[in-house]
Amino acid sequence: MELFTIILTIIGLCMFEIICSIDNAIINAEVLGSMQPKYRRWFLLWGILFAVFLVRGLLPLLLVWFSTPELTLWEAFTAMFSDNPDIKEAIETSSPILLIGGGTFLIFLFFHWLFLEEKHFGLPGERYFFSKGVWFYAVVSILLMAIVWFAIEKNAMMAFGAVVGSTAFFIVHGFRQNAELQEQKLINGDMSDISKILYLEVIDATFSIDGVLGAFAFTMSVPLILIGNALGAIAVRQITVGNIDRIKKYRFLKNGAMYSILCLGIIMLIDSFGFHIPEFVSPVITFTVVGLFYMKSVREAGSKTESA
Repeated sequence: MELFTIILTIIGLCMFEIICSIDNAIINAEVLGSMQPKYRRWFLLWGILFAVFLVRGLLPLLLVWFSTPELTLWEAFTAMFSDNPDIKEAIETSSPILLIGGGTFLIFLFFHWLFLEEKHFGLPGERYFFSKGVWFYAVVSILLMAIVWFAIEKNAMMAFGAVVGSTAFFIVHGFRQNAELQEQKLINGDMSDISKILYLEVIDATFSIDGVLGAFAFTMSVPLILIGNALGAIAVRQITVGNIDRIKKYRFLKNGAMYSILCLGIIMLIDSFGFHIPEFVSPVITFTVVGLFYMKSVREAGSKTESA
């Protein structure tokens, strides 16, 4: 991998992690506001270590290792730097299973946002799909059936990977729904600050799944994923501390995040079926989509300021 591609990939991973974690940052900021300063500092310091090394570092490594069980953990981690053709061949052989599972997860995530989640409507058609929310389960069920149909003809394990991706989506979605319901209890309840920290870490782990799975659309290299996602996680912690109100002003950043998730999910599906997508495509798409919705947010914020 060329140096320019490596740098572009890391920057793309960092941006993707940040935009995927906006909701998480908002929850963190609101709960931290109800905690004593000592425990806020504890969360921001040790929480970073947990979020970076145990979640965003260990999870992608385990995913690569589970999908390529013939490799050791160290071989899975250092595959990018290895000259061993057997290791490279093992990664290439197993990558479609991981890619199709991650792609299915991300596409389900997009459709859930499109059909069911409250949002600022940024594009024509979003309001219509939101009004037809009952169709979400039908759409994703038919989509999963189609993915499995084409995958099973190519590789039965790919079909299984797609089912695992859909299962992971509904499990993670259940945790997130519970987190949203518990948010006000965390802020207004009698829960201790230590308990709040532990709960925030669980919430952070569930929100990190999007960034970790989407990272494989950028690269299969665990070290690059660790670096890019770690930088993004640290940036999110800084946003949580001092800039959360400013981030809320950019109303369509979440839209940009979800459309980039759709694009990355499609890239992962296409790649899993053997149609190679150059590694620079994912970061370029992420920059473009997020940039367009950022500019849309800036224009709307400017027009509101002028009218006021």
